[in-house]
Amino acid sequence: ELSEGKVDVVIGTHRLLSRDIVFKDLGLLIIDEEHRFGVMAKEKLKQIRVNVDTLTLTATPIPRTLNLSLLGARDLSIIATPPPNRQPIYTKVETFDIIKIRQWILEEIQRKGQIYFVHDRVQSIEKIAAYLQRHIPQIRILVAHGQMKPAQLEKVIYSFMNKEADVLISTKIIESGLDIPNVNTIIINRADRFGLAELHQLRGRVGRSDRQAYSYFLVPSLDTITQKAVKRLQAIEESTELGGGFNLAMRDLEIRGAGNLLGTEQSGSIDTVGFEMYVKLLDEAVEELKQDEFKDVFKDLPKHIDRSEPTIDTYFEVGIPKSFMPDQSDRLSFYQALFSMLKIEELDEIKDEMIDKFGKFPVIINRLILTAVLRFYASFAQFDRIVITRKKIALILPKPEKEEFYQTKFQDLMQLIITEYSKEIKFVQNKESMKLESDNKFNSPEETLNSVISFIKKLLFIYKIDV
Repeated sequence: ELSEGKVDVVIGTHRLLSRDIVFKDLGLLIIDEEHRFGVMAKEKLKQIRVNVDTLTLTATPIPRTLNLSLLGARDLSIIATPPPNRQPIYTKVETFDIIKIRQWILEEIQRKGQIYFVHDRVQSIEKIAAYLQRHIPQIRILVAHGQMKPAQLEKVIYSFMNKEADVLISTKIIESGLDIPNVNTIIINRADRFGLAELHQLRGRVGRSDRQAYSYFLVPSLDTITQKAVKRLQAIEESTELGGGFNLAMRDLEIRGAGNLLGTEQSGSIDTVGFEMYVKLLDEAVEELKQDEFKDVFKDLPKHIDRSEPTIDTYFEVGIPKSFMPDQSDRLSFYQALFSMLKIEELDEIKDEMIDKFGKFPVIINRLILTAVLRFYASFAQFDRIVITRKKIALILPKPEKEEFYQTKFQDLMQLIITEYSKEIKFVQNKESMKLESDNKFNSPEETLNSVISFIKKLLFIYKIDV
């Protein structure tokens, strides 16, 4: 029926990857719980049809997927708003201690709740169950794992849902699909052996109602586990806010590395090339493919505009003072936002957020904002550097190897200078580059910045670059 197109929607497991499955006209592929699929499986799905639209859903993207999104190779949407009345889950990393475990379990039972105890070793799961039963004899325990017969496993889960037991001891098979609002404590044994996405998914099994939920991650000792495991546990303990899966995935990206974006590794560091250079090279390669080999696929998208990364040197101070914004991470965040704008409309949002959080701007921040605006427009005009001294203003043009600029834009620039600015601006040529130079006749830094911005905007209009 699939091959004949008689079915509109098919929902399935990895079975859909089999060679005997043929689609007549597959248009949309949706992958749920994407972090549970290997790269080979996902690429095999995409090979079913080259031009298939793909939507992946996950609470914690794996590093490779997240980095593809951050680079623009994939679009990214985040649902960060939790359901009404949900509370953040209390999260704690502890060493294995039966006295504490007993206390956590009895406190949950006292408020008529239930508990998950995750032990991801089938060989010793019955021993753990017996150990807990021996130390907390009054509790009712059920055991569930993937090696049980389906009917038996289903019976155990239904019994637990019907409150016939207080504690469900299981492997990580409860990671997805279980939604029991009455379970509001989860204890994970040997949490150091789990990945960050797994820990986040397991923690998400509790707190599915308006009651306060608790998650405890047990480790033998922080001294005996790997450095990466410590970082993972630290990340999960710190990230308790609702809708925080994306932030957690960012930490995972830091801890494990981005992986091979053009290959199959889902994590791993880029050893031989600096990350920014790697991203830049990749961006250029993707853009080249869009314009050449796949130009028909991307013909309806806006044309890519080359941008430089100009340096702005000024005689006056610009920056965010500590007295206005004490926290260094806040300052870095706003610097990054201001100097990586893709659209000028983003500026209003950045300013509103800054005022909302920290109040009225001091003069120095107004200068910083104007400098960021200048850099934004200068990048589209492809200037290499802008130098503002008390007496002079210099706009350094791209190096000679930027042939595209000199073939398409340089004549327009010369024409503008000759017709409108012949008395104010002159061309100065030196060994390495050419620059536009004028006297700084303005009374204040703000006037100077606004004047240069105005000139560059006029230049962009002549270049027919709409920003």
